[in-house]
Amino acid sequence: MRESTLWMLNLIAGAVILVLLGVHMAIMHLDAVLGFVGLAANSGVEASAVFARSKQALFMASYIILLGAALYHGLYGLRNILFELTLSRGAEKFINWFFIVAGLALFVYGGYVAVAVFQS
Repeated sequence: MRESTLWMLNLIAGAVILVLLGVHMAIMHLDAVLGFVGLAANSGVEASAVFARSKQALFMASYIILLGAALYHGLYGLRNILFELTLSRGAEKFINWFFIVAGLALFVYGGYVAVAVFQS
């Protein structure tokens, strides 16, 4: 049951990444073609445009959600690849805890940066 729940969360994280990256690509790179009203002024990859977008609550929230989904999806996938090596139970336990701690640390740091830029 536990493994099937983790797998379902991985599929959901993949779907979230698909949607958010699709929206990202459309807003950042296709604004001239699609003509987003109000967002076109903040499009592009220049530092000023990135900071202008990051000061909007919707973008900050989407960055944090995308960060969480990408970390979970990537680390869970790497965990499964490592588990295919038929490691000892102790090594699997260490990998689990290592990825949990590393993932949470990266999420906290990335979330902090997103909120700090939003508040600046």
